[in-house]
Amino acid sequence: MKFSKLNNSQTNHNISKSLSFGEGFRVRLFLFFFFLCSSSAFAQWGQETYWSLDGNKIMAVESGNIVERNAIDPSKTSVIVAKEDLIGADGKNLNVVRFAFANGNQKVLLNSNTKKVWRYDTRGDFWVYNLKDHSLKQIGKDKPESSLMFAKFSPDATKVAYVSGHNIYVEDLNSGGTKALTTDGTLRLINGTFDWVYEEEFDCRDGFRWSPDSKSIAYWQIDARKIKNYLMINNTDSLYPFTVPVEYPVVGEDPSACKVGVVAIATAKTQWMNVPGDAVQHYIPRMEWANSSKALIIQQLNRRQNISKIIMLNVADNASKTIYTEIEKAWVDVKAEATGWNWIEKGNKFVWLSEKSGWRHIYTIDLNGKQTLLTPDNFDVISLNLIDEKNGLIYFMASPDNATQSYLYKVSIAGGKAIRVTPSNESGTHDYDISPNGKLAFHNYSNATMPTSQNVVALPTHKWISGDKLGQQTKNANVPNVEFFKVKTQDGIEMDGWMVKPKNFDATKKYPVVFYVYGEPASQTVADRFGISFNRLYAGNMADDGYIYISVEGRGAPTPKGREWRKSIYHRIGDINIRDQALAAKEILKWDFVDAERIAVWGWSGGGSSTLNLMMQYPEIYKTGISIAAVDNQLNYDNVYQERYMGLLPEDRHYFVDNSPLAHAKSLQGNLLLIHGTGDDNVHYNNAEQMINELIKHGKVFQMMSYPNRTHSIREGAGTSRHLALTYTKFLQENCPPGGR
Repeated sequence: MKFSKLNNSQTNHNISKSLSFGEGFRVRLFLFFFFLCSSSAFAQWGQETYWSLDGNKIMAVESGNIVERNAIDPSKTSVIVAKEDLIGADGKNLNVVRFAFANGNQKVLLNSNTKKVWRYDTRGDFWVYNLKDHSLKQIGKDKPESSLMFAKFSPDATKVAYVSGHNIYVEDLNSGGTKALTTDGTLRLINGTFDWVYEEEFDCRDGFRWSPDSKSIAYWQIDARKIKNYLMINNTDSLYPFTVPVEYPVVGEDPSACKVGVVAIATAKTQWMNVPGDAVQHYIPRMEWANSSKALIIQQLNRRQNISKIIMLNVADNASKTIYTEIEKAWVDVKAEATGWNWIEKGNKFVWLSEKSGWRHIYTIDLNGKQTLLTPDNFDVISLNLIDEKNGLIYFMASPDNATQSYLYKVSIAGGKAIRVTPSNESGTHDYDISPNGKLAFHNYSNATMPTSQNVVALPTHKWISGDKLGQQTKNANVPNVEFFKVKTQDGIEMDGWMVKPKNFDATKKYPVVFYVYGEPASQTVADRFGISFNRLYAGNMADDGYIYISVEGRGAPTPKGREWRKSIYHRIGDINIRDQALAAKEILKWDFVDAERIAVWGWSGGGSSTLNLMMQYPEIYKTGISIAAVDNQLNYDNVYQERYMGLLPEDRHYFVDNSPLAHAKSLQGNLLLIHGTGDDNVHYNNAEQMINELIKHGKVFQMMSYPNRTHSIREGAGTSRHLALTYTKFLQENCPPGGR
């Protein structure tokens, strides 16, 4: 129902002052924020930024070299590891993708020859380069090519641990000896990483953690042996078709069993942690060492995901203690960052986000469960950016007055009045990548009509240091002129929206409207940022051709409008979000320049589902629809996502059934185009075929375009994106003709 997101959490690591480089990062320099490498411990795949401890330098892979650059003046660059030193046994350059320095900076771990596991290239080969003697050694060279995952140095820099074949191994860098820490791993019994649904819905990939004393490793074990396979069929890559199995637990099917173990490096013996509750009917999406080698801290969710517990696990006596519990009528969000824990006060407290007050606020929680509210104002914290304990500040994103925008705020680590850091004259959407010491930030800023401004600013003053200055952006004549508006429905719901009118708009004429919709809790469509109104699927220019392009955003969207706005969609995906969209459209149809006979809607994934529901529940409004990769039957989708928002079977079955597009197929009246990839491992092709059967049963004529073996993004294969755009555009123009009348 949604696309996977990169994890942008920050991970701090100790880097010695002798070489003055260190933390993993993305770097812009003159190209700014160009994604180059991941976190220095490879803790979670997703691109992050390498900062030095002094907050003034960054490192990256550039032309095969590992380089260090001054964050303020990118012309000051030096090579740390030259590509000439990174030659493998085959005589070829390693072509490094990611790197990580060990504590002490005498060794660097290199990741090359990477391969995808579902969304990200988390398999590959790993090498250790010794800066002292310039030696290069492959890790796990006895394992199959590109089979190692999440390799990382031990904190004492004497070993490297990694996953291969769903088992965890450790290699001693002095002796070269390798030890298997687990041996029971199979295709479905998974040590140190995760199954499909944990990766997709909880952003879990790296599944093991070194203890701070380097003597043990804590890890997840996922038992997916009872998870049924979804069999995708490949009809094109060989003379005989073959199936592609994906372990995929649909709604109502039990999740994989999940355990947490601690394995001793010396003995390779695992002690399974005494986690309370049913290993199958609970999830453990987050786990870290509790800032010492004596205890673990986990977040546990019940199957319904409306009870979240923070549990301390004492390793020595295997005792558990629940220090914090949150109970929701709807669902409790999982901790945003998949790795790391936001410790303060030497590990005696941590920073936590919660919506229990009605707003997403920042709290501190101590090891006895005592909570302190830090942001008492009546607005949402969008996300945490940095905890600067040394200077007593927490930086976070918020937008109290406009849910389509985002700005940097700061608050005392003791709590109090939040203060806006972003200048008041920079209206729009901001993003900050802040150095670990809180002194500098790479700053991105744009709005719907202004291309992105990229610069370096000093904090907390927000003083410009280098890069673009406000107003320096080159204005592109082809940028749509986006207008933001608010519309209030007959239910009294006020919704934000944006609109792009035809280029030569004439208010005396009536124009067709194309609505872009998503409508589920995983994404926001109405945001004041550059590119928000672009439609890559239209082969041409919608404004030039005479379309009004609109998106409105109703309840359930993850916007900073408070808990009630976001969670009112519980049990009601396919109901409340569809009603909000339709009633907003009814108000828009009252505008004098809108042609009520030429109304189209389109969306992808959850937006494809919304498109179908709008076409079928409100056929008097929407005459044309293009639905891409839709969940046509909510019972088909994975249990973690759909049960989070809709409930559990059997008691909540009617919510899934009654609110699915499949239940409304008999009411289709307009022009419908269904598009789906047969290799979609996220929203499977059986959704489309079930809808096809239902439409046929009710005598509904429609059009269908399937893309063989394409995944949820429908990008694979020569010419695919172009063909998709041509198909989309032709159908739209034929069934909802452009131009004023």
